[in-house]
Amino acid sequence: MTTTTDRESTFTVVDADVYLGEGVWRHGAVHVADGVIRSFSPDPSDLPSGCRTVDADGASLLPGFIDAHVHPEHGGAGMLGADLTPVHDVDAYLRIIREHAAAHPDDPVIVGDGWYGDLFDGGMPTAEILDSAGESVAARPVVIDGHDGHGVWVNTAALRAAGITAETPDPDDGRIVRDADGSPTGTLLDGAMQLVAHLTPARTADSVAQALLAAQRRLHSVGVTAWADAMVGVTETHPDPFDTYLDLYDSGLLTGRVSLGLWWQRTEGIEQIDLFRQRRDLVAALGHPERLRASTVKIMQDGMVENLTGAMVDPYVGSCGCGGGTGPSFNSPVRLAEAAAALDAEGFDLHFHGCGDRAVRECLDAVEYARASGQRPPTVDRRHQIAHVDVVHPDDMTRFADLDVTANLQMLWARRDTEMLERKLPQLGAEREAWQFPFGGLHRAGARLAAGSDWPVSDPNPLWAIHTGVSRTAPAADVHAVGGQAHTVALERQHGLDFTTALDAYLTGSAWVNRLDGVAGRIAPGTAADLVVLDAPLRRVPDVSTVGVVETFVGGVSVWRR
Repeated sequence: MTTTTDRESTFTVVDADVYLGEGVWRHGAVHVADGVIRSFSPDPSDLPSGCRTVDADGASLLPGFIDAHVHPEHGGAGMLGADLTPVHDVDAYLRIIREHAAAHPDDPVIVGDGWYGDLFDGGMPTAEILDSAGESVAARPVVIDGHDGHGVWVNTAALRAAGITAETPDPDDGRIVRDADGSPTGTLLDGAMQLVAHLTPARTADSVAQALLAAQRRLHSVGVTAWADAMVGVTETHPDPFDTYLDLYDSGLLTGRVSLGLWWQRTEGIEQIDLFRQRRDLVAALGHPERLRASTVKIMQDGMVENLTGAMVDPYVGSCGCGGGTGPSFNSPVRLAEAAAALDAEGFDLHFHGCGDRAVRECLDAVEYARASGQRPPTVDRRHQIAHVDVVHPDDMTRFADLDVTANLQMLWARRDTEMLERKLPQLGAEREAWQFPFGGLHRAGARLAAGSDWPVSDPNPLWAIHTGVSRTAPAADVHAVGGQAHTVALERQHGLDFTTALDAYLTGSAWVNRLDGVAGRIAPGTAADLVVLDAPLRRVPDVSTVGVVETFVGGVSVWRR
């Protein structure tokens, strides 16, 4: 591929296999002027000359991908700490942690990110394993976030410093993993992560900015031009990035389009809506909602099935030591419905986290209650969504379309890797296995689909996710796709999507739910020149997960180039 200048927002892409959107492909050239798509033509001679030329060499040109659910501060901070995500091996984990500890001898606490549970007995790492990394590690508290964001792995020094003992009660919205005697073993799940939050050093504004900028580079490198940050507020283990986003926007360093998911504190009530309204109005006053908006509220309704904190209609069935429990609802159904109605009436879009089938049902019930409450006219536009939808009860499949609730899919999760086979399916049983990540079923039931990565829970590459969304198997290059079935045996093949539907979930579906429709998600005259040049013709390769990004543009400006 050949280019001339770097930062111009007027140029022409030639010899491209162009995806216009909604299943329409054309070969030709696209002209961009002042950051806006002006025209497409099969013949480049029809378009203006004398500007920068980008030669796609027959490869695909796509609208920029829109990640509808991601945690950039979390992902960026993980890249800057003891980052375990590039490997999938306990010995490698300990080596990385040991090397990080040696490189930061004055840090009072060692922090990191990215462990996978399938590497440990019972899916839970222990303090004993961390202690074995050596004196430089055992002498200080160690707090390592799991890749899924729902658990932390701590050493004995951290348990001691936090005062966590056999007598420490589990919080209502979390769990301390214990041995047979009730003693904590070294993993803290969901709300229990808060028990060690005070150990980690306070993050400075500069460190949060560096994390967001590192994340932005990573997202642009896989063709993501816009995203929904699903965790903007003070959380169990991460700082509030709201002010940092404003600073980056003001300084011109925020190159992606961002929708801020304002974090619902489940220990508080509707009084926090005042803060959300202030934040929404502050961002709206900037006058560029297509660049930064804060009109969505993120509500966690449960944890995750693998940790037995996913809220299920019927009890878990595996030998999980959970007493046949069904998992917690982080908000009672009544409080959730009241919150949804109040937020809906105030003009907020709702972004729910719902993994278990009961959590999904409770979120749908809350939207139904909000609609029936009469607090806003039924014609007023709201764009509510439920992210993850790990398990959806058959009785609720049609309710997404009936209530106009978007299903926000994390397609890369739908494969038969060791994590799935050992930590999740045994707790569900054969009947509910067929309800796992029912993307195809939701599509057939008329649901609108959006897509996100949930990075750093899983890799942010949309093409990896699309591969799995279609085939229900893992990408060959994914180091975390462990096990003999991950690449060869489809997970509930009937729920695979066709290629166009999976692709559009990352484009027009995510654009709609994040109020970027008409701005991004397709290539058409008048839309923003958010574009991704790939290194192969996407619709002609046998495996889309092998295709890479050559250059990414936002508003006609090159923000990443290989």
